[in-house]
Amino acid sequence: MNIEDRIKILKELKSSLYKRDFLLTWEKSTEDLKAILEIASILKQMRVENISPRVFESGLAVSIFRDNSTRTRFSYASAANLLGMAIQDMDETKSQIAHGETVRETANMISFLTDFIGIRDDMYLGEGNKYMREVGNALDEGYKKDVLPSRPGIVNLQCDMDHPTQSMADLLHLKNELGSLNNLAGKKIVMSWAYSPSYGKPMSVPQGIIALMTRFGMNVELAYPKGYDLIPEIVELSKKNAEESGGSFNIGNNMEEAMEDADIVYPKSWAPFHIMQQRTELLKNKDSRGLVELEKEALRNNSQFKNWEYTKEKQKLTKNGNALYMHCLPADISGVSCKEGEVESSVFEKYRIKTYQEAGYKPYIIAAMMFANKFKNPAKVFDQLLSKKNQRVITNK
Repeated sequence: MNIEDRIKILKELKSSLYKRDFLLTWEKSTEDLKAILEIASILKQMRVENISPRVFESGLAVSIFRDNSTRTRFSYASAANLLGMAIQDMDETKSQIAHGETVRETANMISFLTDFIGIRDDMYLGEGNKYMREVGNALDEGYKKDVLPSRPGIVNLQCDMDHPTQSMADLLHLKNELGSLNNLAGKKIVMSWAYSPSYGKPMSVPQGIIALMTRFGMNVELAYPKGYDLIPEIVELSKKNAEESGGSFNIGNNMEEAMEDADIVYPKSWAPFHIMQQRTELLKNKDSRGLVELEKEALRNNSQFKNWEYTKEKQKLTKNGNALYMHCLPADISGVSCKEGEVESSVFEKYRIKTYQEAGYKPYIIAAMMFANKFKNPAKVFDQLLSKKNQRVITNK
C-alpha cells in the first residue's frame, strides 16, 4: 500500500486524539487506536521513501525515566527527532526534586518550550499512572494561567498499569504479520508467565497485552502459576473487552495446556500482584532490609516454576508447531543471558529477528501519538508534507 492510500484510510477514521494525553489504551476508542497505527505506518513509509516528516522547526521533548530502559528510551528520542524536536532527558537526581520541589513546580519549570513529556514510572504499584495524571493537572493549570504558551502532551512510556507504546507496537506487528487487523479475530494468543531469575518485573506488559488484544476479537489465554495474579480490575476489563469483541479470554495455570493450538505466544515474566503491593510499601518506607527479604521470598517462589520456560517441546504444541513468538525484550534466554530463563536459546534464535522487527515499530508508534496529539487533522498535514517532498537525507537523484 502506498502512502497516499494510507492517508485516505486515515481520513476516514474519526479519532479524538487531538490535545489528549496517551496514558492507557483502554481510555482510547477503537478508531483512536486504528488512527495511531495508520499514522505510525505512514511515518515509517515516509522514512523508507526518504521523505522528511519534520513538523517542528523547534521544540523540546522531555523524558522522565524512573526506571531503567533501552528500547523505550531510544524509541522516544528517535520519535521526537523524527518529527524535528530536540530531546532532553531529565535526571531527577540533578534536579531540585531532591530538595523538595513539588510536581506542580517541576512540571511547569520543564515545560516553557516543551511540546511533549514522556514518562516511565513503573516502580510503585498504584503510583505510576497517578503521577502522570498529577503532571497533567499541573500542566493544565500552567497553560490556563498563562504560565505556559501551550500545554505539552504526555506519553505514557510505561507505568504500573499499562505499557501502551509497547502493546501498540505489538499490535502493529501482529497487523503486519497477519495482513490486517480483521485477521486478528479468532486467533489464539497466549500471554504466559515465564520463569526469570529476576523477581521485580512489572505487570504492565501482560496487562497491556490482555487489555488490548481482547478488543480485536482475539482468543486471549492468560497463563501463570497459582499466585502470580495481575491487577484484578484490568483482568475484569479484559473479560469485558472479549465479550464485546466476540473473542474470548481465559485464565489457566498450566503452560503446556495454554500453548495448545496457539497462533501467537508471549512468554514473559512478571512479579505477582501481592508481591508488588508489598514492594511498593517497602519502597515508600525506604525499608531496605524488608526489600532484601522480599526479594529472597519472591526468588524462592520463582524457583518452584523453572519449568515455565518456552521450549521446543512447548512450541510443538502450538498451531503447526510454529506459533509466532513475541517478546518486549530483553528476554531472559536460557544459557545466554542467564542460566535458566523465559525461553530456550534455540527457540529465541529462531524468532530473534522477528522480535527486533517487533521492537522497531515502537519509535513510530510514539511519533504517531505525538503527531495525533499535535494536529487536529493529521491526514491534511501529511498531504502538505507529501506536496513538499522534502528529502530527509539530501541525495543527488
